[in-house]
Amino acid sequence: MVEEPRPSKDNMEASSAITNYLGGEFVSPRHRGFLSNINPATGEEITTLPASTSDDIDDAVEAAHQAFPQWSSLGKEERAAYLTRIANLLERDQERFALAETIDTGKPLTLSRSVDIPRAISNLRFFASAITQWGSELYEGPGALHATVRPPLGVVSCISPWNLPLYLFTWKIAPALATGNCVVAKPSELTPTTAFLFSKLCQEAGLPPGVLNVVHGTGISTGAPLCKHPKVRAVSFTGGTATGTSIATAVADSLKKVSLELGGKNPAVIFADCDAEQAVATTLRSSFSNQGQICLCTSRLYVERPLFGRFVELLSQRASSLVIGDPLEASTHQGALISEAHLSKVESYISLGKEEGGEVITGGQRVQVSGRCERGSFLRPTIIVGLPPESRVNQEEIFGPVVTITPFDTEEEACSLANSTRYGLAATVWTNSYERAHRCARAIDSGLIWINSWMVRDLRVPFGGMKDSGLGREGGIDALRFFTETKSICFSANESF
Repeated sequence: MVEEPRPSKDNMEASSAITNYLGGEFVSPRHRGFLSNINPATGEEITTLPASTSDDIDDAVEAAHQAFPQWSSLGKEERAAYLTRIANLLERDQERFALAETIDTGKPLTLSRSVDIPRAISNLRFFASAITQWGSELYEGPGALHATVRPPLGVVSCISPWNLPLYLFTWKIAPALATGNCVVAKPSELTPTTAFLFSKLCQEAGLPPGVLNVVHGTGISTGAPLCKHPKVRAVSFTGGTATGTSIATAVADSLKKVSLELGGKNPAVIFADCDAEQAVATTLRSSFSNQGQICLCTSRLYVERPLFGRFVELLSQRASSLVIGDPLEASTHQGALISEAHLSKVESYISLGKEEGGEVITGGQRVQVSGRCERGSFLRPTIIVGLPPESRVNQEEIFGPVVTITPFDTEEEACSLANSTRYGLAATVWTNSYERAHRCARAIDSGLIWINSWMVRDLRVPFGGMKDSGLGREGGIDALRFFTETKSICFSANESF
């Protein structure tokens, strides 16, 4: 097998400076403020990006507002053609985008190549196709026809997170654009590069000016004024629960539509009758993929007592064998966490777990990677046992490569433990009993439940959480409905015009 060539430093450079994309042009922020974009694997500055303010938001929203009449009047097929054209360009440049994603996030390049960028391409193509298949509803009643049509909202905002930057950026903007809205998007200030490069593809594809606008900056100076802007009709946000709550409060008086995909503390319920080898192999992925920095990662593992000892031993062995290192190396399984600050937060939870009576049976320490990554933010995958369900480590979202394992004795106890946090985003159930799987799937309060699997996704399926894990649903028809108004029109045969 021929090993893929390692990217050189020359093709690792993103650009000297990232700029905003407003009205089809690349422009610096009005007040000339910039932030540093740091590579978490090396600790070095990659580039700078705008520290945009409310003035930049005003410009972006106005550009979108001016573009809306023409864009919304295009036929569905014409809008779909633009999305398809952009998808084709992204597929052409996917290696460049994968490299940029890895440099921004610290995740392994193999993951960016196999998941992040291919999924972004799929998002664009899916919604380009979906909008052409989505029609109005018509109901025939006594002496009347009732039509339900769904016009676009106008200017909408899409705010995406740092863990899956382009993947979730396109997950939001694709349905918004397909339905005829104009978008002001704010990517995370920690991972701005692929959104910037995507803006260049939109310009190359001939997307009309103002249809998509990308404004960079922090949540306080950029995200907050975007959410509150009076001409913004809807906010689609993915991120932490605390920020989502603040957004919901900020927009409540303006009655904007809000979609919030928030945090999780996802359980895996593992029964003794399952295929243990498959459960261990998949749980290794579901716990530690992207360094545990995926909202769908499992962080609480509940294992039926007869399997508990064996499962803990097998998972610990596999976790300790994961290769931690330079994200650009093909052999690397675990890259860097997103920042030094986030690494310190995750470490604080490991220390807290010990204080709460838990035992760290593997991991828990920083990793010093030699060479160019010697200043990177690396942490060994960590497994903790012996914690009570009410401990903070079992209750609070850590968002890192840290999992707890707890035994249970009955099905009822397992489901109760799974439901014992304020979150309800995703869960996995492992059993060879169809009846038990069905009962647990109904009993566990979670927006998404996988049976004997993890991260099996269909873009047509609604996605979102219960309780503090979110508000509303994304994906498929639910996304198209969110970005449109519902208007009912009655044609009565009993009335004269």
